[in-house]
Amino acid sequence: MQMDIRMLGCGSAFAKEFYNNNAIVYAGGKKLLLDCGTTAHVAMRKLGISLPELDGVLITHIHADHVGGLEELAFQLKFQFKRRIPLYIADTLTGILWEHSLRGGLEQEGLLSLADYFDVRPIREGVPYEVLPGLTAELLRTPHIPGKLSYSILFGSSFFYSSDMIFEPELLRRLVDERGVETIFHDCQLESPGVVHTCLPQLLTLPEDLQRRIYLMHYGDAQPAYVGRTGTMTFVEQHRLYSF
Repeated sequence: MQMDIRMLGCGSAFAKEFYNNNAIVYAGGKKLLLDCGTTAHVAMRKLGISLPELDGVLITHIHADHVGGLEELAFQLKFQFKRRIPLYIADTLTGILWEHSLRGGLEQEGLLSLADYFDVRPIREGVPYEVLPGLTAELLRTPHIPGKLSYSILFGSSFFYSSDMIFEPELLRRLVDERGVETIFHDCQLESPGVVHTCLPQLLTLPEDLQRRIYLMHYGDAQPAYVGRTGTMTFVEQHRLYSF
């Protein structure tokens, strides 16, 4: 099954030169929005992607650069386009997303829950779910902010998307050796120390066979100064279409 991915942005939460680290995943003639941060709508407009084209949205965790555009998405789909698309989210995060991120803006008379705006489809960790025709997504809980749930994603059997996570070399090794992962899109803080994100100096300690599979995303505005300094790893380019 072919899967294509186009990064709406590749920036860290505080980057100003790059959009939020969100993406569009393509499979089976359908489009899945992967996270919906505060810059997602500007990025989609720049790429000519309209909201009625979306066939679903998948959320990895509750930070504004990943969910800050959901209120606008909900309102536009509900009132302008009269659509209720699937919202794929970890079953542990559905209540948190509504109560702590969206309720203040979205709740009004007759609209009292996520289900009033989206076709909510909770996902259990470690269970593959078909999110586009022929394409499954499996959530893997990975450490990011202490005490806050965050998930990375295994698409199909060979594409790993880290969302936001601290350095987990043993996980990367297992994904390649035991799950057959061929491609890794990994968040990358350019400078050390890597406290809540994996940093480039940590990734450079990985063996070459892992580095060759890694595409770096979620980087800061200093990224141009690091071109050519990433070992055998490659920077993801925002708006470029990648096919796997």
